[in-house]
Amino acid sequence: MKTKLEIDTKTFVRFWLVIFGIVVAGYLFMMAQTAFVIIGMATFLALALNVPVNAFTRKFPKRSRVFAAAVAYLGILGVITAVLFLAIPPIVQQTAEFVQTVPDLVQGATNQWHVLNDFISKYNLQPQIDSAFQSMKDNAASWAGNVGSNLLSGLGSVFSFLTSLFLVIVLTFLMLVEGPKWKNKFFSAYTDSEKMHRHMTIAKKLQEVFSGYVTGQLTVSTIGSLCAGLAVFVISTFFSEVPESLAMAAIAITFLFSLIPLFGATIGGLLIGLLLLFNSPVAALTYIIYFIVYQQIENNFISPHIQSKKLNLSALAVLLSITLGIYMFGILGALIAIPVAGCVRVLVDEYIANASNRRKHPKKA
Repeated sequence: MKTKLEIDTKTFVRFWLVIFGIVVAGYLFMMAQTAFVIIGMATFLALALNVPVNAFTRKFPKRSRVFAAAVAYLGILGVITAVLFLAIPPIVQQTAEFVQTVPDLVQGATNQWHVLNDFISKYNLQPQIDSAFQSMKDNAASWAGNVGSNLLSGLGSVFSFLTSLFLVIVLTFLMLVEGPKWKNKFFSAYTDSEKMHRHMTIAKKLQEVFSGYVTGQLTVSTIGSLCAGLAVFVISTFFSEVPESLAMAAIAITFLFSLIPLFGATIGGLLIGLLLLFNSPVAALTYIIYFIVYQQIENNFISPHIQSKKLNLSALAVLLSITLGIYMFGILGALIAIPVAGCVRVLVDEYIANASNRRKHPKKA
């Protein structure tokens, strides 16, 4: 039995217009993906900084939110400057001392080269060595031919990063300044006062999730930096070549890089290991072993425990959210995984509480 469907022209056109609109919206979303990332990062920072800005606003005359946001920015800049002031001098000093030892390293390498030449001559390995060097020259020539395009590409990437960073900073500042006005305009559109107050409460809880996450991350970074400094200090007592001043540098480096999600702590640990390597390879190896062990403890126990307390999440939920965030969205996912999980927990709790209230008071609902 055949069924014949009759569709009028208007319905047919509307259907394909909807399909076309969905395709265009998806294409525009993909084109504006970077812009959405920038706006998302600015929103995240604005929510994180909103608490100190509110505190400064209440204390300043005329409650100037612009001035409060500027003070918050200057405070962050001051902390970063202090950290760099503690970290950079030891790095420069250790690098200078390493450069002074370069002539001795070159002399040792030269002596080893004579031994290597005797070995090559004894076993007639010169043809293989020449072939390897020729291959390296060909590859170097190919790379040199593309050095111009590589340089332009690198400069373009740096310019793009600086532009994105500038946009994030400006958008965050404007969100901090204008956020309360937009918030008041949004809630003034409500006609149901009870619903408005309930949604305002939810919004406040969601904002507390982000501020709690930042506080927890600062706590984790502080613990990690103090442990790193203590480890370097203990290593300096066993290895006389390692100066004790590197302990302060280790604290500053670890604190600064630990604020970067996913790979920041690893960069900081490798940098400290490199500074120790300039003085003693054994000391550097000792620190790397400590760092690997500590990272396992921090990632699986310290960070989940602290974030679970700050966000009222279980340690399992924190660890699951981090894992999902990393494998789904990479670095950005690692940054937002925990606060997103906290927001989901707030929304689920509010939904359950509202559903329970409706069951108890069906007429009122």
